[in-house]
Amino acid sequence: MNELILSQNPAVKRLKDTMNELQSLCRQVTDSYRPMLNGERYLTDEETSQALKISRRTLQEYRSNGRIPFVLLGGKVLYRESDLEALLQKGYHPARRTRDDG
Repeated sequence: MNELILSQNPAVKRLKDTMNELQSLCRQVTDSYRPMLNGERYLTDEETSQALKISRRTLQEYRSNGRIPFVLLGGKVLYRESDLEALLQKGYHPARRTRDDG
């Protein structure tokens, strides 16, 4: 049996919606993709401040005070992902049990 399938068909609408969602996901992945350079990823000011949940001004203070390592390349500030991870590990304080913990 031959059937004409129109764009108003519910199955066609679902397929179009799914394709739009996939296209959006692909766009997000390609927009956030950062290739490695010698096995290292570098983050921008904005990406670093978002990752650390601090303002860009605070990040600038950390740079000025020598609290956070950075690379200055042609006026652009970059941060090595491994340096940020090491910094977080250095500042890590494990939870301590108290007598009230049982």
